[in-house]
Amino acid sequence: MKGRTPKTFAMLLLASALLVSACGNNGASNNTGETNEPAATNTEEKVDTSPVTFSFFGADASPNWNNMQDEVGKAITEKTGVTINAEFAVQGGGQDKIALMAASGDYPDMIFAKGDISKMVDAEAMIDLTDLIEEHAPNLKKVYGDYMDRLPYSSEDRSIYVLPSNAHVGQTYFDSSGGFEIQHEVLKELGYPEVKTLEDYENVLQTYYDKHPTIDGQPTIPLTLDADDWRIMITVTNPAFQSTGAPDDGEYYINPETFEAQLHYKRPEEKEYFRWLNHMYNIGLLDKNTFVQKSDEYKAKIASGRVLGLIDQEWGYADAENALKASGKPERSYAHFPVTLTSDIVDHGFQDTGFMAGWGIGITTSAEDPVRIIKFLDYLASDEGQILKNWGIEGKHYVIEDGKRVIPADVLDKKINDASNFTKTTGIGLYLTFSGHYGDGVLDPTGNYYTTNFPEQIVASYSEPEKESLKAYNATTWKDLWPSEDEMPVKPWGAAWDLAVEEGSEYSVTFQKTQDIIRKRIPEAILTTPEKFDAVYDGMIAELNKAGAEKMEAEYTELVKARVDLWSGK
Repeated sequence: MKGRTPKTFAMLLLASALLVSACGNNGASNNTGETNEPAATNTEEKVDTSPVTFSFFGADASPNWNNMQDEVGKAITEKTGVTINAEFAVQGGGQDKIALMAASGDYPDMIFAKGDISKMVDAEAMIDLTDLIEEHAPNLKKVYGDYMDRLPYSSEDRSIYVLPSNAHVGQTYFDSSGGFEIQHEVLKELGYPEVKTLEDYENVLQTYYDKHPTIDGQPTIPLTLDADDWRIMITVTNPAFQSTGAPDDGEYYINPETFEAQLHYKRPEEKEYFRWLNHMYNIGLLDKNTFVQKSDEYKAKIASGRVLGLIDQEWGYADAENALKASGKPERSYAHFPVTLTSDIVDHGFQDTGFMAGWGIGITTSAEDPVRIIKFLDYLASDEGQILKNWGIEGKHYVIEDGKRVIPADVLDKKINDASNFTKTTGIGLYLTFSGHYGDGVLDPTGNYYTTNFPEQIVASYSEPEKESLKAYNATTWKDLWPSEDEMPVKPWGAAWDLAVEEGSEYSVTFQKTQDIIRKRIPEAILTTPEKFDAVYDGMIAELNKAGAEKMEAEYTELVKARVDLWSGK
């Protein structure tokens, strides 16, 4: 590959939840405000709507995918002639599948590879989209705008291999769906107590548990976590930096002054967070089965209504929470709080990363008609395409009242209380991976938001117990409880978790060794007796260094510095 070195990195993007955040970041804001220009169109080329099918692999799970037989999918096919034959990873990010593709040369037409795009680039499997965008994608150029210079793969390789689709251009976060969760019923009975520190959080769980050792005839579980495979990062290890004032940079802490990277577990304050989990386990507040249960068991416990607290992102337990609401138990769903080790620590969950070009959809060398594909992706980036993906079909999923898009009450009820079936049948929200798009808070030329996530709609979507809890804490949305992104500088490196290294390099081997150590020793440290905690934790740090962590950290520091230089135009 041209210009490739072991330190070449891919500018790969988040998350979020769903999603995941994944990595579990609560989000950051880089709002561009109102967009008054008309949707870009390419009037020189006749639109081809003849039937065609393109294959696709997505590294994120999509359990509600309905083979484009949903209402939005059918409308997209009608507008473009395109049907997508899609395969999605079930769990684990699809790394094995992507590695197999890269090794075999058998690729789908399009791929969303998340952090494993480097495998496909190294296999020379990806098409450089630069000329295709310039010649056939005016809508994509309009959406990315000033951020087009962040799309190249690296300083050495200026090719554009993916269209960032996890990045929401102009995103403003109005709500939080992560942090430390407590059931609304618990808060209500205890008079909506202050929940700011780990001590506060623990006291709330302990007090309610003492009063209610069972719920609906089953043993009450004060706190449970999901440590199944990669989910251990979201609910067990990421909260260590979140509760100690660091932003989400994946497995690293990045010094904001020097850009030096170190495994975040080495921060002394994080050791104290894990000591707290050890304490919670030893006093019987942390579920004894936390490190042996599967994700399905975790969700089943939540759906039973007997789990008082979580430390998770909402996308990780949304199915279980929706089941609670559907069964008439909305009071057993969860409030969100920014909980820190001590009261003087500032939660950095909303620190602005700027626009993070990176994780997105690309076209492979197997595609027979990349021009037709880029035109399809460009349609989805148009105003019409984005409104269709986010809002659905006018007259069916939304109406226009006094010039504003409004979701009718019956549709909103299904969206909130029967979320999985609503998504599967309507297709709303299922097509965001395909192409670039604006984020929450950006207005289209009609003065309406591109997405349905804006304060008025968010509030309308809350259950009554949620509204009661928010009112008690003098908040309109959960984000009101978090420190504002305006209080923190924009991170010049974006987020370090989306940097990638040469596949098969010494770094990647060492990184995997450190991950194996962490995933073994962190549970051990939490489950040991209090008097043995220091020995286990300090032993883990020594073991990490012996495995090559310090050299690995130095290499990652160079990647971070290269990202800063690239994005600053150096």
